[in-house]
Amino acid sequence: MLGILTFKTEDNFPNWRFTEDIDMLDEMDRRILRTLQDDGRITNQALAEACHISAAACFDRVKRLRSKGYILGTMAILDPVKLDCALMIFVEVLLDRTTGGLFEEFSRSVMRYPEIMECHMVAGGFDYLIKVRVKDMAAYRAFMGDTLVSLPGVRETRTYAVMEEVKNTIALPV
Repeated sequence: MLGILTFKTEDNFPNWRFTEDIDMLDEMDRRILRTLQDDGRITNQALAEACHISAAACFDRVKRLRSKGYILGTMAILDPVKLDCALMIFVEVLLDRTTGGLFEEFSRSVMRYPEIMECHMVAGGFDYLIKVRVKDMAAYRAFMGDTLVSLPGVRETRTYAVMEEVKNTIALPV
């Protein structure tokens, strides 16, 4: 059980409150997370050394961070140019109606297409922002004609081809 000492503002007397939820991150947890974001393949021993803690303590902290859902997985970052996915496109999608059923149907449909890297429901002048990766503009034209416009409820799309990727990171500011 973790005890947290707090002070009442009106009389400045200590007040202990106990919680069994150890969901709070301390600076060591944050250091571990930053290091893992830089190198997800780092060994536990190297991670412990980089964070200046024992290997056992490091192992326990990483295990806790995984079980609490702070660490969702580990993956390799691939080069899209070498894998014929050099062209990145962002697409604004406006649906013909905004009903719960259509949102669900649209969401299920985009999951089927590996070219769609990300799909976000947004507030504003359109309903979804989609990130697509394809080989080139001809491949995008085919994708748009065969797939994008046939997604459920699509009324209008606006396409933005990326000319230069200025910043691309999946690292969170921990």
